[in-house]
Amino acid sequence: MIHVKSEEEIELMREPCSIVGNCLKFVGERIKAGMTTKEVDTLVYDYIKASGAEPSCLGYYGYPASACVSVNEVVVHGIPDDRVLEEGDIVSVDIVAYKNGFHGDCARTFCIGEVSEEKKKLVRVTEECFWKGIEGLKAGTPLYDISYKVQQHAEGNGFSVIRSYTGHGIGREMHEDPSVPNFGRKGTGVRLQAGTVICVEPMIAAGTWKVKVMPDGWTAVTADRRSAAHYENTLVVREDGFEILTLGSEK
Repeated sequence: MIHVKSEEEIELMREPCSIVGNCLKFVGERIKAGMTTKEVDTLVYDYIKASGAEPSCLGYYGYPASACVSVNEVVVHGIPDDRVLEEGDIVSVDIVAYKNGFHGDCARTFCIGEVSEEKKKLVRVTEECFWKGIEGLKAGTPLYDISYKVQQHAEGNGFSVIRSYTGHGIGREMHEDPSVPNFGRKGTGVRLQAGTVICVEPMIAAGTWKVKVMPDGWTAVTADRRSAAHYENTLVVREDGFEILTLGSEK
């Protein structure tokens, strides 16, 4: 069941959402070749704690870190470890913070130094998929209109959309209804109400959309081991549009 948020609840969500948005800006200014993915996770943990919030991912169904740090062929849920980031890598960092009884969630994909033209395009198109997906979004929009627009833009640029993982509702729980897939048929799905808070998160692959989950039970990689990228924000559906809560100081 979709829980439509009151204005009071949305106000309480602003702080954790702002924290994650600003945290990813902070990480983006510091991430570089030679760092380990564990060091990236430490940046996230320290920032969230210093902001008076809790890292929602840490301990979530046993997840051992504060961030998902996914390099190149890793689509999502990369567990931070001693892997060293190298020039030419792309790195998706997905974080969630909990404060005021609510969660905020967002993700970005960063280029480490000079990356290939394909990777540059993949990162750019993935972010574009987010913005294309929410064009015209307002109360009454069919949910899968978002999905359709994401899919059309990704596939129109020669990429594929990951089907095993989706965006989602968010609030007092990290994952709530509705599921927000990145593929779908225009004009279908529940009509979104004002006050619905969702995470729209295109996960786009250079090659196949098929994924394989590694033995750790978390790390999802593309079946063909080609690169994937990820871009996500938490937003509120409004009567006449939408409001993005996780842009932080990018606003």
